[in-house]
Amino acid sequence: MTTSVSKATSAVRASIESDTQHGAVVPPMHLSSNYTFAGFGEPRQYDYTRSGNPTRDALGDALTELEGGAGAIVTASGMGALTVLTQFLCPGDTIIAPHDCYGGTYRLFEQQSQKGLFNVEFVNQTELDTLRNVCREVQPKIILTESPSNPVLRISDLAGIREIASECGALFAVDNTFLSPALQNPIEFGADLVIHSTTKYINGHSDVVGGAIIAATEELAEQCAYWANVIGITGAPFDSFMTLRGIRTLHPRIRQHEENAALVARVLSEQDSVAKVHYPGLDDHPGHELARKQQRGFGGMVSFEIEGGEAAVRAFLANLRLFSLAESLGGVESLVCHPASMTHAPVSEERKAAAGVTPTLIRLSVGLEAAEDLVADLLAGLEAAATAPRLEVVAI
Repeated sequence: MTTSVSKATSAVRASIESDTQHGAVVPPMHLSSNYTFAGFGEPRQYDYTRSGNPTRDALGDALTELEGGAGAIVTASGMGALTVLTQFLCPGDTIIAPHDCYGGTYRLFEQQSQKGLFNVEFVNQTELDTLRNVCREVQPKIILTESPSNPVLRISDLAGIREIASECGALFAVDNTFLSPALQNPIEFGADLVIHSTTKYINGHSDVVGGAIIAATEELAEQCAYWANVIGITGAPFDSFMTLRGIRTLHPRIRQHEENAALVARVLSEQDSVAKVHYPGLDDHPGHELARKQQRGFGGMVSFEIEGGEAAVRAFLANLRLFSLAESLGGVESLVCHPASMTHAPVSEERKAAAGVTPTLIRLSVGLEAAEDLVADLLAGLEAAATAPRLEVVAI
């Protein structure tokens, strides 16, 4: 794909007409686990699918182009991509992660640090002075940022963190899962590595688990590819084929996700039974102006805090019809999650409180259903929550 077309066009045309054998419009799927050598001592481009696969490489090429990187490694999950990131660390090295990061990220770093594989510091990265002071003290090898963060949607200054990373000689990695390359390209702001759970918006249909790490330089891409092969967490060909199919509709899906989410956030902010709404598209969000500068949109995720305590949370969730109570996000269907008991269950109560993951926080992945139906469903849930003490609800 030439660089003269938009990234939306690149996404739609990813690997289209690449089949030289039969001229198939959609690229074939290569399920073979191994490939023949041309002869003794004459390996071909591919020999074993853990090491390399044409279908997986097609997805990697698409992600590389969309993120503006030098190479991408497709992994079996988003956590697999984070595991590749940790291979840059040795015992005694430190990684700095967001204090309000995804619960799975917290668990991975916390457990591996307890085994002595590396050290971890969880820092509020929206406070650049705090981050700079911590970096001066611990001299991290890696700074990992989530922006927007999961689940409170805080916005971090990517260019500012890049400057701090350069000062201390750290690699700068950004988890871009919440926005996808359609709405944000961290490499443009100096990121060395970009992490994705491709399970989410990139695939977009809640039927594939996958991940990716995109490198800004060929050298970093080669190191990531080496470690992904060594530890055996590269993605499967079928999953790659499905994710590549999902990429082709990424941009129109994201536009509709965002349009629906913006309406949902506005309506929620007007309800007396809602204590606070976290959505960067709202003018009163602390990171609104920064998000406008470094993002091309505000995304499809909305979090909010409900009045009334646990009883209200239970009643609200029990009375929704169009938001499925489930983990994950980014699919065409709307999902609702209670982070404290679901995605962030592995996180200590102390850290959850510091991160703003309160017992009354609710996270929405706003889907592609008709916006008016989603709003009506949420208002019905809130109405039920308002009378929660008198309701007999199903426990979550």
